[in-house]
Amino acid sequence: MKAMILAAGKGTRVRPITHTIPKPLIPILQKPVMEFLLELLRQHGFNEIMVNVSHLAEEIESYFRDGQRFGVQIGYSFEGKIVDGDLVGEALGSAGGLRRIQDFNPFFDDTFIVLCGDALIDLDLTAAVKYHKEKGAIATIITKSVPKEVVSSYGVVVTDDEGRIKAFQEKPSVDEALSTNINTGIYIFEPEIINYIPPNQKYDIGGELFPRLVEKGAPFYAVNMDFEWVDIGKVPDYWHAIRAVLQREIKNVQIPGIEVKPGIYTGLNVSVNWDKVNVEGPVYIGAMTHIEDGATIIGPSMIGPNCWICSGATVDNSVIFEYSRLGPGVRLVDKLVFGRYCVDKTGAAIDVQAAALDWLITDARQTFPNEDQVKQRAIAELLNQER
Repeated sequence: MKAMILAAGKGTRVRPITHTIPKPLIPILQKPVMEFLLELLRQHGFNEIMVNVSHLAEEIESYFRDGQRFGVQIGYSFEGKIVDGDLVGEALGSAGGLRRIQDFNPFFDDTFIVLCGDALIDLDLTAAVKYHKEKGAIATIITKSVPKEVVSSYGVVVTDDEGRIKAFQEKPSVDEALSTNINTGIYIFEPEIINYIPPNQKYDIGGELFPRLVEKGAPFYAVNMDFEWVDIGKVPDYWHAIRAVLQREIKNVQIPGIEVKPGIYTGLNVSVNWDKVNVEGPVYIGAMTHIEDGATIIGPSMIGPNCWICSGATVDNSVIFEYSRLGPGVRLVDKLVFGRYCVDKTGAAIDVQAAALDWLITDARQTFPNEDQVKQRAIAELLNQER
């Protein structure tokens, strides 16, 4: 059975993470989100998977290769060109990317699934496909019910009593929403869907293809299902996803490492004296990370591998990526640290290097003088000024 994972987007709403990491490779406790999707697809018999790539395409291809080690076969459709020796992404839109694959050589020859490459899901794909076929649909959207007070954050799907799609509302106000069933970005298609997509142009599934299906009166349905769905569309979504995994609210994601104390998990060779630090779970600490005496870590928090947390520093309800160093006394509350950026849970980012704060948060691979050396240098500078 065949599937497609949409992985060509730039992930602008997840910056600064997506400056260097494509959305499908964003790690959920060190495991890329797209890897969870491959596991789900394989579990339900989808073992031939096309992936459209554009932004940081080489990163995705280098990690997943041909899919062999994940028990599937993967092919890639690159959207872009080479300019002055550099790859430049030019995404064709979700539907345009689908059409490009089929025009290259007809790949989708039976019922197939399309998934966005940036969401954690535990959907029963087999049951969803069964519903799609029973309805005789050319296209089916998997929807999920949400509380009415949050519908304004999503695309709303409006159906009749038979589940046939009548209309869409893009992020309607609470008062204007005609439904609480939202589009999850999970679709089931028949090969004939390609005929509704114009060739050689940018074309979007949600914004252009679906309204066209409604206009043409095509057999187009929605099935509302109860399943875990965590969309990582924005930095706050990612922050909430990590929290949810640590608090065991997401069933299909296991906390890696070894549970050294109740609610405290570590990777290999973490350097810490547990009697001289204050740690309150749930917490994950990656391999080869050093926690100095006197540090405080309050969960839910994740500290990536090869980090260095100095004495007196506090990590509270925060996410820290690999190779980050928190200086002495730094207090990090409700924050995400990624490279030179410190991001709050609303998504607002500070470039600590540009703000001359990189002595507080910086790369752990740098060499730092010890306190005695700093004091000696300060005294020497003071003496030189007095001469």
